[in-house]
Parts: sequence; structure tokens; C-alpha cells
Amino acid sequence: MSIKENYRFIEDAICDAAAKAGRKREDVTFLAVTKFVDFPRIRQAIDCGIACAGESRVQELTSKLAEFEQCGVKLHFIGQLQKNKVKYIVGKVEAIQSLDRLDLAQEISRLATRDGVEQSALVEVNIGGEEQKGGIAPEELRDFIFKVSDMPGIRIRGLMCIPPAVDEERARPYFASMRRLFEDLKGIRAGKTSMEILSMGMSGDYRAAIAEGSTMVRIGSALFGPRQ
Repeated sequence: MSIKENYRFIEDAICDAAAKAGRKREDVTFLAVTKFVDFPRIRQAIDCGIACAGESRVQELTSKLAEFEQCGVKLHFIGQLQKNKVKYIVGKVEAIQSLDRLDLAQEISRLATRDGVEQSALVEVNIGGEEQKGGIAPEELRDFIFKVSDMPGIRIRGLMCIPPAVDEERARPYFASMRRLFEDLKGIRAGKTSMEILSMGMSGDYRAAIAEGSTMVRIGSALFGPRQ
């Protein structure tokens, strides 16, 4: 199938999943994951209607940044981020979705303050308690948010997760747990923190994520085909 056909299929699936959950289509942002995708193919997706994209490698993101800006696409960083790479993306992306430790928050804060910008971020939650994955443990989340909220130049706007590698139905309990965390934190009074974005769901499980309250799905292979 072409990118255009894939886009239409995903759009229909998002609409259907949202309707079944009693939600509106506009409640869910379709973020196109563009890792290893060349810009001519990305442009096809933009022509279909994609307005939000995500990159997970700093070097690849910076190589595409000018073209994304030219197209008016909101760009998110969605991969694990090393402290020494923060300087390349602060102030250049709509949000850093993988905030998962205090020293990373401190470096984002330092560089954002230096450059006179406010960098939005999502806290990555290790919802499956997997040792090999980054993310804040659910029981440590509130304390972490309060600590980051005191830092200048950084604003937490929501949560992100990557559940364990299970099928779509078995992923639903993890998404449901994330929704509960998100809702519990909506009233948090911690600096500029605002719970606006719940980023969860990828190509294999985005319908279940939408059913459980996701406000942003990150879809790559279902749109562009298998990565080379």
C-alpha cells in the first residue's frame, strides 16, 4: 500500500477507535514517526495531512530539521536522550518526550535558560517496570514532577510510555494504568506543569491506546512500511 493509502487506513482506524471510546477524532494527535524515512517520503505524509512528527535519533533529527521547519511540522524528540546531545535539540523541538531522569532535566533546564527559551517535555514512565527500559517508576512520578517543576526553562506537559512488547489486548492494562496516572496528576499544582498530553500507542497497539485515553499516538511502520 502507498503512504497515502496507509494514511487513510490509519485515519479511519483512529476515528473508529475514538468513536467507540466516546471521544472525538480531534482528541487524538497522529504523530508520524519518521526514523530512517527519507524526506521525499515524509513529504508525501505531510501532503496527506501529517502536521506532527517524531524523531528518535539526534543526528537524524538535526539533518532533517530545516525541512521540517520549512513544512511547518511540529517536531518531537521521542528517543532516549543523552545529556551531551541536549544542546542540539533544546528550543528546536516542540517537546522532548523522553524525560526520564533528574540529571537530564537539569541539563535541559540549564541550556533552555541560557538560550532564553522554555522547553516542553513529557515524562517517560516505565509502566511495565522493565529493567532494560528508561522511564520513571509510577510510584516515583509525583515526586519527580515536583522536583522538575522547580527548574527554570523546562515545562512538563504530560506523560509518555512504551509498554512491554505484548499484543494489543495485553497492552491495554498498561495503557489503562497510564490513564489513571495521567488523570490523577491533572490537578497537580507544581510550577508550570500541565497534564495536556498522554503519548502512548504505536503501530501495533494504537487502537487500544486510544480506547484507554491516549491523546497522541506515535505511528511509523504502519504509515511508511517496514524500516530499512
